[in-house]
Amino acid sequence: SRIEIQDDVRIAQNVHITSGANLVIGKSTTILANSFITNIDHDYTEIDKHILDQKLILKETKIGDNCFIGIGAAIQAGTILGKQCLVGTNSVVRGHYPDYSVIVGSPAKIVKRYDFIQNTWRKTDTHGNFI
Repeated sequence: SRIEIQDDVRIAQNVHITSGANLVIGKSTTILANSFITNIDHDYTEIDKHILDQKLILKETKIGDNCFIGIGAAIQAGTILGKQCLVGTNSVVRGHYPDYSVIVGSPAKIVKRYDFIQNTWRKTDTHGNFI
């Protein structure tokens, strides 16, 4: 297992990071307090067997450069955040998100992306398409 924290990452208090494979946190990322980041899921398919005695399911988790993870966010196994994504407070994040996305909610959804043509942040549908 490996956790790679690149240069200039800022991590607040009470952040919990678990890894069963390789987990990467990109440079210049900020992770605020009480957040959780993992690349591990627990299998639960065996009935009447304690969940912690079942196999671990490892999924690539990567946080891109210059991301901002809000207070209390949960970055779940299999999440890929592109460059400069902003994750809202208490968001529960799983999936792949493009560069320059604002991601909020539980489950988290894209609500804005940066539009380089108009040079501004614009609202999107939940798939990241400009509205």
